[in-house]
Amino acid sequence: MTIVKICGIKSLADAFAAVEVGADYLGFNFYPKSVRFIETPEFIAIANVMRKEKPSIKLVGVFVNSSAGEIRSLLKTDAMDLVQLHGDESPEFCASIGNKAFKAYRGVPNTNSNAFIRNEAPTLMIDAAVTGSYGGTGRIADWSAAALLAKRYPLLLAGGLNPDNVADAVRRVDPWGVDVASGVESSPGKKDFDKMRSFVQAVRSVQQQAAGLKTN
Repeated sequence: MTIVKICGIKSLADAFAAVEVGADYLGFNFYPKSVRFIETPEFIAIANVMRKEKPSIKLVGVFVNSSAGEIRSLLKTDAMDLVQLHGDESPEFCASIGNKAFKAYRGVPNTNSNAFIRNEAPTLMIDAAVTGSYGGTGRIADWSAAALLAKRYPLLLAGGLNPDNVADAVRRVDPWGVDVASGVESSPGKKDFDKMRSFVQAVRSVQQQAAGLKTN
């Protein structure tokens, strides 16, 4: 099953709406310059409710060039399942956070590097390469290159995904999971219920079609 991560959650209402439509992972952005930035106390409040009401949902913190101390302090609260490093962090920095951390790459990295340090899914994320930006741009990633990488690693595909193109992305890349933020918003930082539902339905439709082909 293709995992669906809806990123940039800023309210409990949006968190529940994302889960209701079928999201598996929720992302929370701790980058202060992002329109999807969430304060730590607000995240903790949402996480406490989700842990109680929806314990199977994975909660991911998104960080851009944060200090290791800041990240570790949040991990110690047990409110966060995974850490997504979306800045200019080195593989060594990623490794220092522990196995809960995975790297988001703007563009496809050199697979001969030692960057793939996480031994569980998701190993890494592939996002669009946009100079001066740390994601959430709505630009589409390099699907052809990502497809080659997806044959070797259980990766998350991000970058310009929306309800209209995600089914094609899943067919062409066959990623472990897909990640969406701006593609399911009514305005920057505000999630749209219908768009989130359509996005998840589009992903599941690919799986249903594949299952139908196998039984025929």
